[in-house]
Amino acid sequence: MTDETLKTTPLNAAHRAAGARMVGFGGYDMPVQYEGVLAEHRWTRDHAGLFDVSHMGQCRISGDDAISQFERFVPGDYAILKAGKQKYSLLLNAEGGIMDDLMAGKPDHDGLYVVVNAGNKDADFAFLQENLSGDATLKILDDRALLAIQGPEAAEVMAKHEPLLAEMGFMECARLMLFGCDCFISRSGYTGEDGYEISVPADHAERVWNTLLEDARVKPIGLGARDSLRLEAGLPLHGHDIDATTSPVEGGLTFALSKSRKERADFNGADRILKELADGPSRVRVGLSVKEGAPAREGAEIADMEGTVIGTVTSGGPSPTLGRNIAMGYVPPRFADLGTELKVVVRGRPAAAEVVATPFVAQRYYRKPKA
Repeated sequence: MTDETLKTTPLNAAHRAAGARMVGFGGYDMPVQYEGVLAEHRWTRDHAGLFDVSHMGQCRISGDDAISQFERFVPGDYAILKAGKQKYSLLLNAEGGIMDDLMAGKPDHDGLYVVVNAGNKDADFAFLQENLSGDATLKILDDRALLAIQGPEAAEVMAKHEPLLAEMGFMECARLMLFGCDCFISRSGYTGEDGYEISVPADHAERVWNTLLEDARVKPIGLGARDSLRLEAGLPLHGHDIDATTSPVEGGLTFALSKSRKERADFNGADRILKELADGPSRVRVGLSVKEGAPAREGAEIADMEGTVIGTVTSGGPSPTLGRNIAMGYVPPRFADLGTELKVVVRGRPAAAEVVATPFVAQRYYRKPKA
């Protein structure tokens, strides 16, 4: 897309004023970095990074049939989800492929609040609009911006503005007045760090952004560091590590399959998914430690020790935290055991790699102590 056709978020002027390097992403003009990807990555790991994720799609699904209709297309049990909780899930097509991954929760008593990926949101909303029935209604919240604050100091920063937020646990959500406006807020994150997502009315976005940046512990962070952070956290990026051909079993996302839903088998693609759970898939997503040479980027071939190509890298790059190159990709299950020695082919040269556990860097989400 050209600069003229890229959409902008309500924070576009603020990014440009801060000297951000802007790129096209998901159809939007977005900041890829401010002072540099490495510095921003490390700042988020050590302090608090502020991300503009307003390009993501936000919506409400309301009505008495909202949850039963939504559950036709996702494998999570939202009927038993308590108010104030959210859950990661997968929007599945009829073949059990992942059309998108998403967050859906109950910040109040009005059905579900759902956030989907930027590049898929138009297709997701069209799919839901066409397929929801009964009295379930979809309302696209295109009048809101979305901010994410991530890092070990994020909770202290947010508690300064609303002390109750310190008590919120991982995967909890709420609707409340914050920064003087109507907000949806959740505590999770796409970096592996503790933090919050804050949905605010678009006309308040720049004020809230600037208010958070007044705290010396907070710096603006671009999409470059967001990608390296989520890679270290072992989190898939839709359109790269998972797509409409990938099943939850292949993608290593079986935690999103609720036991009750597997028993009922009443969601899109259940036949394929249950068969793969029973018999095993033909490929699985693995983490790789690349032991030599240049980073193995998306598209690099994965080979066995005899040089036979067995798979493909879907994400990869240097890990600033670990000081070595890491990657994710797909291989047949017999090559997926931890410690399996493989090769990645970078610029025509095979380099040693080893299957390792993900996340590569330990996730640090805040979970409440059990009573």
